[in-house]
Amino acid sequence: MTAIATAQPSLFPPSAPAAAPERTGGWWHDVGVLTRRNLVHISREPLQLSDVTVQPVLFTLLFIFIFGAGIALPGGGSYKDFALAGLITLNLTTSVMGTAVGLSTDLSTGVIDRFRTLPMWRAAVLVGRSITDLLTAALCVTIVGLTGLAIGWRPTHGLPSMLAGFGVALFFSYSLSWASACLGMVSQGPESAQSMGLLVLFPLAFVSNAMVPTQHMPAVLRLIANWNPVSAVTSACRQLFGNPNPSITIHAWPMQHPIVASLLWSVVILGTCGPLAAVLYRRRTLD
Repeated sequence: MTAIATAQPSLFPPSAPAAAPERTGGWWHDVGVLTRRNLVHISREPLQLSDVTVQPVLFTLLFIFIFGAGIALPGGGSYKDFALAGLITLNLTTSVMGTAVGLSTDLSTGVIDRFRTLPMWRAAVLVGRSITDLLTAALCVTIVGLTGLAIGWRPTHGLPSMLAGFGVALFFSYSLSWASACLGMVSQGPESAQSMGLLVLFPLAFVSNAMVPTQHMPAVLRLIANWNPVSAVTSACRQLFGNPNPSITIHAWPMQHPIVASLLWSVVILGTCGPLAAVLYRRRTLD
């Protein structure tokens, strides 16, 4: 007897393949979502902001009231007024280390792999991080400025010039955050990113005219400090604030033209490190 096999209907018929999710907006929407994500993480762990909230106050009080008593400025002037611009650039320079640590953390925890499955602009991860860091840098500048005003610092060139000085410092901080992003791309983890950041950013911040005049430094250090971009930004802020600026007597081009030099440094750093960070991110996230 021949058995005739009949196809029985399956109890669980195969479902149709899920349609790929569609984008709900342009690149600006992706950047906004990633920026909001970073801000939510900060709100859940406020100690992440210690380098732009607590540290600026501590540095301001430490340098002005402890170290400032033993520092004489060439040509005279108040160390309190001299130091404020340096405290802004010092805090902004050291705090951009958070960019490298944040990106390295995302890469090591696998969240970037999840982002790659979404229909989003790939560079939104980098741009969103840079905007978040710009917002935290603005908070840092505000805290340093308010602390300075509370202890007697006074800009003398008016509000527009003071805001221009803050803008120059924030533009430099934004460009430096992209250099820090490159550091995060080549680091193997958050710990190594932080260690490498300390090795690079702290000498950049302190071998400068931020907290002391460079006239009495050894010749080699004086040459480095006078061409250090941190020194140019600090001198530009002092000039715009109308505060004592002993570096103006130094015959190095950045010290004679600090505003132009600081803007050029920022453009060069941003123009170099922005595309480089995108290339490193693409290579790091390839299958």
